[in-house]
Amino acid sequence: MNPSVVISGANGFVGRNVGMFLSKNGFQTISLVRKGKTVNFGKTITSETLSETSLVSKIQDADTFLHFIGQGRQTVDSDYEKVNVGLTRNVISLCKKAKIKKIIYISGLGVDKSATLGYFISKYKAEQEIIKSGLDYTILRASYMIGHDDPLSKNLQQQMKKGEIIIPGSGNYRFQPIFIGDVSRVIAKSVMEKKFSRKIIDLVGPQMVSYNAFVKRFSHGKTGMKKIDFEDAYHDALHNKGPFGVDDLSIMVGDYIGNHKKLASLAQMKFKRYETVLESRGLS
Repeated sequence: MNPSVVISGANGFVGRNVGMFLSKNGFQTISLVRKGKTVNFGKTITSETLSETSLVSKIQDADTFLHFIGQGRQTVDSDYEKVNVGLTRNVISLCKKAKIKKIIYISGLGVDKSATLGYFISKYKAEQEIIKSGLDYTILRASYMIGHDDPLSKNLQQQMKKGEIIIPGSGNYRFQPIFIGDVSRVIAKSVMEKKFSRKIIDLVGPQMVSYNAFVKRFSHGKTGMKKIDFEDAYHDALHNKGPFGVDDLSIMVGDYIGNHKKLASLAQMKFKRYETVLESRGLS
């Protein structure tokens, strides 16, 4: 039988792309979405909390649970602990009841036990819940994932429409963008191949690039770049102004770099360069 996966957050950027890829490549997919949301692949089930008793029989004995729900900004009604940690606990409980033996979880590059940023702390706690659950797992600590309609590209495109792109601070901080198509292939391998079992892996692209260089490439140099003091950017973020949230800024200037060679060696695949993704996908 074809491998079966359950996907939480299936109508988000990662869930949509991974789910579509898996569905096209012979996987059976069951997408868990909130009421009123849909996806155009596989089977869809409505869930608000990932803890409804009715879910168990509907996902019984699936091979792997792909947990893609994550909170990147906190609000009064939806904080990191509730979403990133609480829903992960619900997923673990659900997997045990439905006899699903493995979880693949999207965490964040920069997450570790010494983290002080609220977002990273919640992701680390979620990782620990999974590790201590007794279930098999692959934890992917992801850098920025790029492809059609990705959050970073949408942010930049919105700024371009306003005539300028904001660069907080120096803009020399680096990241390692990874193509969502490559992410999908890594996740497919993580479902199928035992060498991904009980691994924490940096999910990063083959190139380190500064934010300045990425933005210039993205905009083809046709949109002005306005550098602002980081303190001013942070002040705007605190007051919910500007294109960035507080934790967005902290992650950007964190200059978090991962081990791409280790990922490429494990996955045994060639990864797309970010310039190729920007050009082929018409992101810029």
